[in-house]
Amino acid sequence: MSTTDPTPVHPLFTAALREAHLTVETRRFPDGVRTAAQAAAAVGCAPSEIVKSLVFTADGVPVLVLMDGSSRVDVERVRAELGAAEVKRADAALVRSTTGYAIGGVPPFGHVTRTRVLADRGLLAHPVVWAAAGDPHTVFPMEPSALIAQAGATLTDVREDTTPAGGAAT
Repeated sequence: MSTTDPTPVHPLFTAALREAHLTVETRRFPDGVRTAAQAAAAVGCAPSEIVKSLVFTADGVPVLVLMDGSSRVDVERVRAELGAAEVKRADAALVRSTTGYAIGGVPPFGHVTRTRVLADRGLLAHPVVWAAAGDPHTVFPMEPSALIAQAGATLTDVREDTTPAGGAAT
């Protein structure tokens, strides 16, 4: 079950939408959509149409990576893109202090701290993608290039290569 009532959307995300003069449809799922698989099942789309907003640290500085829900981030590619010596996954406390949201509900924009944002090019493979709207129960759809622009993201290739060694993709 879902609702398009915007009332239950996280106040920080609501403020970000208002500031950007954006109106988005939101869907609320009482059972929660904390993972890409849960979100895809609830929305009725492929996992690759879900946007994961993942926080890492590059040499201790937070960076947000937007990745499709069926792929994994290649930390080495993120490191190379940023010219960092070390990239690590951020812990829950850093995610909350950087974004203002808990893991499982981080939207691609509307954070308390302005951070560098990388968006994997694979997001552009879909006409519409779905992202968290500030909590683990609410999502919204948006055209990928508009979402990337709103997030102020750099478009790049940071997806983990799943091609078998020495062979073609299957």
